[in-house]
Amino acid sequence: MRPTHRWVAALGLSVGLVASAFAQQYPTKPITMIVPFAAGGPTDTVARSLGAAMTKTLGQSIVVENVGGAGGTVGATRAKNAQADGYTVFLHHIGMSTAPSLYRKLQFNPMTDFETVGLVVDVPMTLIARSDFPAANFTEFLKYVRENKAKMNLANAGVGSASHLCGLLFMSAIETDLTTVPFNGTAPAMNALLGKQVDFMCDQTTNTTGQIAANAVKVYGVTSKARVGTLPNVATLQEQGLKNFEVGVWHGLYAPKGTPKAVLDRLNAALLAAAKDPDFTKRMADLGATVYPAAQMTPAAHAAHLKGQIELWAPIIQKAGAYAD
Repeated sequence: MRPTHRWVAALGLSVGLVASAFAQQYPTKPITMIVPFAAGGPTDTVARSLGAAMTKTLGQSIVVENVGGAGGTVGATRAKNAQADGYTVFLHHIGMSTAPSLYRKLQFNPMTDFETVGLVVDVPMTLIARSDFPAANFTEFLKYVRENKAKMNLANAGVGSASHLCGLLFMSAIETDLTTVPFNGTAPAMNALLGKQVDFMCDQTTNTTGQIAANAVKVYGVTSKARVGTLPNVATLQEQGLKNFEVGVWHGLYAPKGTPKAVLDRLNAALLAAAKDPDFTKRMADLGATVYPAAQMTPAAHAAHLKGQIELWAPIIQKAGAYAD
């Protein structure tokens, strides 16, 4: 027997009411936020601060699960395969847009395997070196690196990490190839720099501001277009002659594909509330991160930004020849 239009309409209304009721009750248990990098790193810092702020709106705790490996792709794959019920979300940075170009055997598609919830924060990076690096300023730093390129070690947090991408752009900008030393995460890379086992690295202000303030490392510039409020005396690399050098590490919140729209709306509302939370905004400001305005925190704006970034990075990575299996 073929269903009547009235029956179909009634079924649609019923499904809508169930979805609405689910959204009103959601969440009824803690939510897991997957972070594709090690604990203690810059993305982890953003995630824990964001989770605490969103908890105030959602009424349930957000538990961060660190799933590191392969430049964030292991965690992304875990998030992709999670149940699409709103109890797993995923926080990733700019690496979500570079993974399609970096990895030949990527097990997920950023544009089709996830629901975008909204952009979160944009974090500038700093060019830092071991505390006993001989250069007193960026001009001397650049001269020293070029003259000693054969013995320079440029650390990063692994292929696909923000520090890796920044390092690629830096070498391209100064037209100098250097020995890169990848670590399994930002914390190990920073520890190696603090221990003077490597010479310099490019890392997010969320991870370097404290080390710079403590004079544990030397800083030679920030990668943003304008100076960072927490580091007012540190000039941008563009100011110091490195033309068109700008790297911002944007972060976005995702959910597995198929997560109900009503749940996504609830998550987005909590994200928007977090953006106005004084504890969260102060924490981000203290670390040099900029919280996105509400207009860019929509799922649609997030999706458009992701698409644009994928298209932007593809030729840059192809030119650098930086690929991973």
